[in-house]
Amino acid sequence: MQHEIIPDAALVTNYITGDESALEILITRHKQKIYSFIYSKVYDRDITEDIFQDTFIKVIRTLKRGAYNEEGKFLPWVMRISHNLVIDHFRKNSRMPKFDNTGEFSIFSVLSDSSLNAEKQIIKDQVESDVRRLVDELPEDQKEVLLMRIYNDMSFKEISDKTGVSINTALGRMRYALINLRKIIDKHNIVLTN
Repeated sequence: MQHEIIPDAALVTNYITGDESALEILITRHKQKIYSFIYSKVYDRDITEDIFQDTFIKVIRTLKRGAYNEEGKFLPWVMRISHNLVIDHFRKNSRMPKFDNTGEFSIFSVLSDSSLNAEKQIIKDQVESDVRRLVDELPEDQKEVLLMRIYNDMSFKEISDKTGVSINTALGRMRYALINLRKIIDKHNIVLTN
C-alpha cells in the first residue's frame, strides 16, 4: 500500500493543511502500539478504548490549533498524551495502576506523593486489620460506638438515636473505648505507625 511509506511528519502536515484522510493513516499506523501501551496500564478494554479515543481527540485539537511542533516525532508525542490521560484516569479514580516496569514511562515517577505505593498500602492494610482485632477486645458497648463513629462515620446524635442511649453516654463510651484501645495497644506493645 502506497500510503504506508509516507513519513509521519508529512502526514501531519497534510492533515493540518486539510487532508482529513492523513489522520486516519496515522491512527491506523500507530493504533496497536498506543492501544497496547494504554491496556498494559489499565488492564480493561473499555477504559483503554475511552483513553485511546480521548488521546486522539486531544491530538486532533492540538493539530487543528496549529500547536504541534514535535518536528516529526509524532509517535512519542502521542504516547506522552496517552500516558498523561492514563495518569488522569488513576488520579480521578484514585487507584494505583498495575505497573510492570516494562513500559516506556514510569507512572510512579509522575503520580502525586499522596498516592500510596504498593508497599505502604500493604502496611496500611496490616495496621487496619490489627486495629480491627484490637477493637474486638473492647467491651461490646464501647466497640459499638467506636465502629459506628469511625467506620460508619455517624454523628453522636445518630449513634444516640440508634443505640437508644443519651449523646453524653455515647460520648463517654467513645472516650472509654479510646482509653481502652490505648491500654490494649500498650499491653500488646503494638506500634501503629507506618
